[in-house]
Amino acid sequence: MNWNPNIRLERLLPARHWWPKVNRNSARADLLAGLTNAIIVLPQGVAFALIAGLPPEYGLYTAMVTPVIAALFGSSWHLISGPTTAISIVVFASISGFAEPGSPDFIRLALALTVMAGAFQLLMGLAKLGRLVNFVSHTVIVGFTTGAALLIAASQLRHVLGVDFERGSNLPETLWHVADKIHLTQWPVLLVATITLLTAIGARAIHRRAPHLMLGMLVGSIAAAVLAQWGYPIATVAALPGHLPPPAIPDLSLNTLRDLAPSALAIGLLGLIEAVSISRAISTRSRQRIDSNQEFIGQGLSNFVGGFFSAYAGSGSFTRSGVNYDAGAQTPLSAIFAAS
Repeated sequence: MNWNPNIRLERLLPARHWWPKVNRNSARADLLAGLTNAIIVLPQGVAFALIAGLPPEYGLYTAMVTPVIAALFGSSWHLISGPTTAISIVVFASISGFAEPGSPDFIRLALALTVMAGAFQLLMGLAKLGRLVNFVSHTVIVGFTTGAALLIAASQLRHVLGVDFERGSNLPETLWHVADKIHLTQWPVLLVATITLLTAIGARAIHRRAPHLMLGMLVGSIAAAVLAQWGYPIATVAALPGHLPPPAIPDLSLNTLRDLAPSALAIGLLGLIEAVSISRAISTRSRQRIDSNQEFIGQGLSNFVGGFFSAYAGSGSFTRSGVNYDAGAQTPLSAIFAAS
């Protein structure tokens, strides 16, 4: 067998495939898509970190570190990686039995879990196990992405209604908690959420390429400010640290490796299924060929490296990847712009 150095170089630097396509027009389109995603991930990152039992800034750290590495070493040109609902729930369930959520011990364990999950993903990518995804039918992918969309929507109902209730580990539990506390709904919060949603839907209906989610958040913010002036203040998130993700030292002791290995493997597999499923779903519209092995490597590196820079486990985001494509992104530069 003849060894081709170009094949090995493409594995190490997959950006060689898309970098020649970058020009002034594509960079402008990627910048707009990246800006739209950056605005979206601010509230999402905070919410997902709280779901995972971590301080809110860790969601933003994940949204800053993970997308860059996944974009540079992954396969999809439109996938946006970062914190996600499903993985945040699993992180919380995996560590809450070992440490108090939000505590320094919980954070160290979460970062260790991230590094371990990334190592599993990277090993599977290097072993070329990505081809196993080829046996997953399109119907399964559609079902997975639909389920993820429902889970994301349900997880945000607490914020839409302004009601604090127990986290549900699955969709029926979440809906049960909503039904039990729906009489406590705060109408100013619900009004702002409704205005934001209707603005986004209306802007998209008027022009497909319009930054509809950005406009929705802008109009919603104005509505919240007006309500506050009228005597209906809405609680906001406290000021977050204004610095880059700090280096971290995860707890990788033998006891931690033993306790968290099963959860790390589960998170690693879940993250790969999320990322590849979303990539393949978008590729049916973009006509791009997805290399599952390379996607495994990109996701693995993003989590393995991210764990040493205060990022917790992440994967491809269904919401942000769809927005990225709809906003006109042409290369992975959009993910790098969003993280910046």
